[in-house]
Amino acid sequence: MSVNIHPTAIVSKKAKIGVNVEIGPFSIIEDEVEIGDNTVISSNVKIKNFTKIGNNCQIYEGCVIGNIPQHLGFKGEKSFVEIGNNVVLREYCTIHRGTNFDDGITRIGDNSYLMAYVHIAHDCKVGHDTILANCVTLAGHVKVGNYVFIGGLTPIHQFCRIGDYAMVGGASAVDKDVPPYTRASKNHVLLYGLNLVGLKRRGFTREQINIIKEAYRLLFRVSPTIEEGIKQVEEKLPKTPEVENLINFVKTTKRGIAPEASKRKLIQTDEEI
Repeated sequence: MSVNIHPTAIVSKKAKIGVNVEIGPFSIIEDEVEIGDNTVISSNVKIKNFTKIGNNCQIYEGCVIGNIPQHLGFKGEKSFVEIGNNVVLREYCTIHRGTNFDDGITRIGDNSYLMAYVHIAHDCKVGHDTILANCVTLAGHVKVGNYVFIGGLTPIHQFCRIGDYAMVGGASAVDKDVPPYTRASKNHVLLYGLNLVGLKRRGFTREQINIIKEAYRLLFRVSPTIEEGIKQVEEKLPKTPEVENLINFVKTTKRGIAPEASKRKLIQTDEEI
């Protein structure tokens, strides 16, 4: 099927447009752009140079993708935005190109859903099957894992990481790393146990969840330091993929790990996590 381009849209002849693509009124597609098959671009969308968009994506009104970074050190170097397959960008999302202070790529993984007014800054990496609710704001170099949910109106500080299967509550302020499988919220962000609903929905077994629970308890609740918690987990628990993922995440933190809420105030029993 041929491409359906509205007469008021401006599409560069140098852009690579897949089959069965729709481009709505007043949208602008620049030269160095690739758009995959069956992608629908609504009205007043601007897709700038060095942007690659996968198949079966939906890009709603007012989105701006591939603008230059908001970084004072950026000198106009060639850098990129890469968006996977089956990605939804709701109204007025903005996604900026990378910089040469990282690998030069800002990337959104397959099957991700970005709600209205989400901002993705330079060099961010968002994993697959991840949902960012309205007005989530990622500063530069943020890394978000796979199967993550981040609630609306949540800003995330540059260089922070959100681990796989984590859930961050709305209107939180994330200034530390949020480990995989956990549930975090508040300003500034605290850990509130495991994302049990998310884990069950993704098919984690009771045995897997129980091991993650014990790893969480040792790491963040009973051990006086993270280092001691790591030692306890490595000595006492089996080396399952989930435990390895959690331990590797904690070991490689640069921003530090978000504090456990019960160490500030007792708000939850071990059974509730």
